[in-house]
Amino acid sequence: MYVWLRYSLLATALVAGSAHWVAGTDTIPAYYTIAPHRPDAPLLSGDQLTGQYFSHPFQVTAYQMAARIEKVLYAQPCYCRCDRAMRHKSLHSCFEGTHGAICGTCMRQAVYAYQQTKLGKTPEQIRQGVEQGDWQAIRLEDAAL
Repeated sequence: MYVWLRYSLLATALVAGSAHWVAGTDTIPAYYTIAPHRPDAPLLSGDQLTGQYFSHPFQVTAYQMAARIEKVLYAQPCYCRCDRAMRHKSLHSCFEGTHGAICGTCMRQAVYAYQQTKLGKTPEQIRQGVEQGDWQAIRLEDAAL
């Protein structure tokens, strides 16, 4: 009985606190099903949004949008596949450093998530659009807060 209880608690903890991985497929990148209680790391902001990685206004805008929908970003996979190459856990991870500023996929997905949030969509509805590739129509040069 105690062994069963231990395994049940372990399984519950793993499912609730870990990033989503689709078993047996490589179609959907990692994302959180539940936002972590403690953020992995803060998003870059303020004076950090200057320098060589932020030479275009849309790069700064993407980070500012990301900051406004931080919890939504946890629920989004990132289709640049940084979950494999950089061990990112969700789209949120991309904006914790400069990766989001040099990756058009990350920026377009963040702008898409921001726009859909402003339209009243839930993180789950936004994720459906992300998985369908709706973010690919985003033009970064046209993004505005």
